[in-house]
Amino acid sequence: MLKEKHVAVVIPAYNEERLIARTIGRVPDYVDYIVVVDDGSADHTHIAATVALGGRPGEVIRQTNAGVGAAIRRGYRAGIVAGADILVVMAGDDQMDPADLPALVEPVIEGRADYVKGNRLAHPLANDMPGVRRFGTHVLARATAFVAGVPLDDSQCGYTAISASAAHKVDLDRVYPRYGYPNDLILRLSDAGLRIAEVPVRPVYADEVSGLAIHKVIAPISKILIRGAARKVVARTLGSRV
Repeated sequence: MLKEKHVAVVIPAYNEERLIARTIGRVPDYVDYIVVVDDGSADHTHIAATVALGGRPGEVIRQTNAGVGAAIRRGYRAGIVAGADILVVMAGDDQMDPADLPALVEPVIEGRADYVKGNRLAHPLANDMPGVRRFGTHVLARATAFVAGVPLDDSQCGYTAISASAAHKVDLDRVYPRYGYPNDLILRLSDAGLRIAEVPVRPVYADEVSGLAIHKVIAPISKILIRGAARKVVARTLGSRV
């Protein structure tokens, strides 16, 4: 529990047998529940995660490979069932610094935001990010911010916190299930009038191997943004007729 709020950490994982135990081991003790969602891994991620959880409150969920977004949705629901007030996402590849977690959830705890994204580009160590990744992140954030109508610097950061009540207000089943999930969720949170904030988080690039290639996500994210823009146009049109 953190400041009288129950916190659940959702860890989507795909072929993270090597790093999942380290990731779980670094989750702070004040986290009330840990949900690891193994998204159809071909290795022994689920076994390594189960062993790493040990006696800590939590669970390991296995699903067929449905995408990182689908894994997060599944984890959100499990965290809510476990009684969490705040749901935090930390990747299974140990790319999120646990020291940043209190600052990430603080705007939600204080009622200043419903959803908080980590902002790697605002951190003093932003240059630790590979140059191509940093540029792609900047471009996608600007496009997402324009459509959503909210200020954003790092739409692609997976280190996030959302209140359970906000998660209830979004139809999670309609959110894009694969890479592009964070962009679609931002747009749908904006559509629902929910408050989005960013806080600096440390970019971590050590011995993990990222499964994300910016050039592979441009097309699906572009489609997501076009659909999001169309929804806003329709909403404004219908609103003007009322």
